[in-house]
Amino acid sequence: MSTPQLDKDLKKVVSLETATHDLSVKLAAPGLALLFLLAALVWALFSFTEGPYSYLVVTAAVIAAYMALNVGANDVANNMGPAVGGKALTMAGALAIAAVCEAAGALLAGGDVVSTVSSKLLIGDLHLSARDFIYVMSAAALASAMWIHIATVLNAPVSTTHSVVGGVVGAGIAAAGFSVVAWPVIGTIVLSWIVSPALGGGLAAVLLMIAHFTILDRPDKLAAARRWVPVFVGLMIGVFAMYLATKGLKRIWSPGLPMVLGLGLIAGALGYWAAIPWVSKRVPGLENRTKHVSGLFRLPLILSTGLLSFAHGANDVANAVGPLAAIVAAAETGLSSPESVALPLWVLAIGAIGIAVGLALFGPRLIKMVGSKITKMNEIRAFCVALSAAVTVLIASALGLPVSSTHVAVGAIFGVGFLREYFSNDAIRNPPLKVEVEGARSDQFNQTAEQAVDALKGRVDRRLVRRQHVLAIAAAWIITVPASALVAALLYGLMRLLPGG
Repeated sequence: MSTPQLDKDLKKVVSLETATHDLSVKLAAPGLALLFLLAALVWALFSFTEGPYSYLVVTAAVIAAYMALNVGANDVANNMGPAVGGKALTMAGALAIAAVCEAAGALLAGGDVVSTVSSKLLIGDLHLSARDFIYVMSAAALASAMWIHIATVLNAPVSTTHSVVGGVVGAGIAAAGFSVVAWPVIGTIVLSWIVSPALGGGLAAVLLMIAHFTILDRPDKLAAARRWVPVFVGLMIGVFAMYLATKGLKRIWSPGLPMVLGLGLIAGALGYWAAIPWVSKRVPGLENRTKHVSGLFRLPLILSTGLLSFAHGANDVANAVGPLAAIVAAAETGLSSPESVALPLWVLAIGAIGIAVGLALFGPRLIKMVGSKITKMNEIRAFCVALSAAVTVLIASALGLPVSSTHVAVGAIFGVGFLREYFSNDAIRNPPLKVEVEGARSDQFNQTAEQAVDALKGRVDRRLVRRQHVLAIAAAWIITVPASALVAALLYGLMRLLPGG
């Protein structure tokens, strides 16, 4: 028979076990991240063993691994969030797809953008020793990683591209003054930051408007879906086929523009014809409701999300390994800011694996925030976000321009949310006032309806996009560049104080 004292002791034991379990869960992710950093250190020791700067290269490899973890934790969430928020993917499924596609994109198509970040932000004639140049790039990478880590802890989706560019510029100025910065290139990058969210948001809104006009606003939504969903699928497949032809397979095949366009048309047509029987088979079991029709976009959304992750891996692996690639080149040649930056497989592997590990360990929190806390998602809205973001990022990657995938993805989410808000408020402001009611009470019914509408018009418009997130994200974007630049300048100064610096 239990006693009060025994019951108290048992409760204490249970509480202790629960606390121990919770603590072990909290420590698991940092512990695994530390193991990855140690693995990167060992990998670099075996991969780069020659030259007087080998120890600096190994140190830079660990910094790059730390940066890659943060890119995965923060940046990738912007791509996967809409699919999770739209209930098309579970969190586990999203993490698995993103890990595979991010790594594949980084390894297969990441080369051109890496050279843009590492070698074009600072002018070629730096008058710096190879050691000082290595310090510049190491400080830039570490400052970027530290800032993104802080932003992730604060649940703020910031641009890793902003961070790495600010770090390179800040360390470069600390090393050689303001004249060392290639300001025209910085101006081009800043312009891309402005264009990217506008283009992503505008394209997502246009796609959603088309979906409303062709499917959602039709009396017979199922018949409209049977006709138009294959068109959306064909468009998606055609766009990504053109990207793979120009970037994903560049190392083994470099087709000309006519062949790329032809391949896109053929792939799009095949996707369209393949989607027709797939849609027709599923339509008879659905109800004529938006919720049921949205389910037809689930598989296309999953495919587009995977391809978007591939594009992100190709474009944003530069944020993790760009400075490391420049450091390796400087250590091998003894020259500062080498014009051509070699991309060893071991360098890209650190970025690719690190992004995947960072996403798996620390990504779910921001995925939930982006997917559900800015505006409500369903499969159709998330598909429009993913496709518009993919097109924008793919175009930028094909041009070798380091744009912010955060700006693109979040801009697309805002575009969909504000359009949804406009549709909702327009329905409140301009509803049908008169209805046909049999019997003598129709006038009384319509009078009551008019009073209800007047009451609705007197209300504040519905806010379907959370403004506090708009302001917080905008503030984070503005702060990122100067913050990472300042930290990088301070870190460079500290590195110069080290023995041999």
